[in-house]
Amino acid sequence: MTATAAGTAKHSGAWQRARELAKHTPARRNRYVDFLRAASITVVVLGHWLMAAPAFDRGDLTLSDILRVAPWSQWLTWVFQVIPLVFIVGGYANAASWEATRREGRGYGAWLGVRLRRLVRPVVPLVAVWAVTAAAAKRVGVGDTTIRIGSDVAFTPTWFLAVYLMVVVVVPVTHALWRRFGMLSFWAFAVGAGAVDALAFGCGLGWLRWANYALVWLGAQQLGYAWRAGSLGGRGAALAWAGGALFVLFVLVGLASYPVSMVTVPGQEISNSRPPTLALLALGVLQVGLVRLLEAPARSWLESERPWAVAVLVNGIIMTLYLWHTTAMVWIVGLANALGGFGIGLRPGSSAWWLTRPLWIAVCAAALAVCVWVFARFEQSAHGGPRGAVPSAVPAWRGVIGATGVSAGLAFLALNGIGAPGSLGIHVGAVLLTLVAALLATGLARRGEAR
Repeated sequence: MTATAAGTAKHSGAWQRARELAKHTPARRNRYVDFLRAASITVVVLGHWLMAAPAFDRGDLTLSDILRVAPWSQWLTWVFQVIPLVFIVGGYANAASWEATRREGRGYGAWLGVRLRRLVRPVVPLVAVWAVTAAAAKRVGVGDTTIRIGSDVAFTPTWFLAVYLMVVVVVPVTHALWRRFGMLSFWAFAVGAGAVDALAFGCGLGWLRWANYALVWLGAQQLGYAWRAGSLGGRGAALAWAGGALFVLFVLVGLASYPVSMVTVPGQEISNSRPPTLALLALGVLQVGLVRLLEAPARSWLESERPWAVAVLVNGIIMTLYLWHTTAMVWIVGLANALGGFGIGLRPGSSAWWLTRPLWIAVCAAALAVCVWVFARFEQSAHGGPRGAVPSAVPAWRGVIGATGVSAGLAFLALNGIGAPGSLGIHVGAVLLTLVAALLATGLARRGEAR
């Protein structure tokens, strides 16, 4: 996009800006990948809102999960659990940007700096707002358990970012493995994930399952590399990938006693997602097979201005949507509770409850729209500068240390929430680690030539 076009877009509304950016999209760009990223995150947001089952009964608020209340709904997670596809699409995009960086003669620091700014900057306001909210709630007498539970739900999406940051950091290594070994690099991760499951479930080595955070998600990224390189074959091969993965999923669930649900079900001893299992990687293979089957007609459709502009619009605020959608839901539940259970008095899983889900989603979407209006500027600032400008470089050591610190802080908050006993009412160490590491990775990088 030219500097003139960027300036014109800056002074128009969000939709006009998206249309202007869409018009200046380079012909070489794979619009389908961007569309899938936007669509996947939208599905994740809707899935989380549908799973939530808060209820106000006899003066008490209970927070449940429809997957637990109505076990049949766990099969729906085979549709709504699209995080494997997000990693696959991320692999495609990471390969494209890393290859371009190398062709232009720029270094790892320049590439990592751009990636980290776009991923990490939107995290700062989320952590800061929740730290202030939790501390203020503590001051006015809100109980530690309430603060912990609310913030735990709000920070649930950050587990993905904690893992994805580390996947991004090691892209030069995994991409080198792809160039050297091709599809064997994917199968190595897949076999490794299966071996971890076998040892963990068969030999009681449950602690070993944490290794699958690397094996499963790096394996998914290798599928993205394969897609970009054209190594997944045509429509026939895509059908074979999808059919084979579906068969593996039914074997794992039906014969190997893997859980049906592809996301964590509260109270269930084993989860397919925390830590991830081979089943989740198989789901990713199924997803990439299906999206490859639809690629040709979808890319043709996305040549039209309107659908492509919508994809551009969503991608411009995608991290804000993802990071704030559970916070928006928590605020809605908190308001309903303060109003004596207004709007959340139906029994979860009942016919009336299901019939009101469109209204529930609309209310959550309205709250999220407010969050986007306030906080999207942090994400959009990370996209600043006209295309073609040389980005500022992050020294490799600073980027890696910063990303690792943010990952560790977010992982802690995703598991424990931000609330804690004590005078301040927050996990001070986790908050400081995340914010300082975010500044290290993005805010303190000096402008200059790419290293």
